Amino acid sequence: MSKQHVAICEKVALTIEEAAEYSNIGQNRINSLLKEPRCPFVLYVGTKKLVKRKEFEKFISESVEI
Repeated sequence: MSKQHVAICEKVALTIEEAAEYSNIGQNRINSLLKEPRCPFVLYVGTKKLVKRKEFEKFISESVEI
């Protein structure tokens, strides 16, 4: 089965690298946000951390400073 390319804006969950590219926020900053308690947009898949895109967009739109 071949992998199909899905646009970042259509994905439900993003890798840290994709979230950084999508938001123009550095990977280290996103990773530190994901480590915060009660982070609203972190999704754990085993030990891997993903970013819930819609919640991440909401977080950014409601933030004045990150």
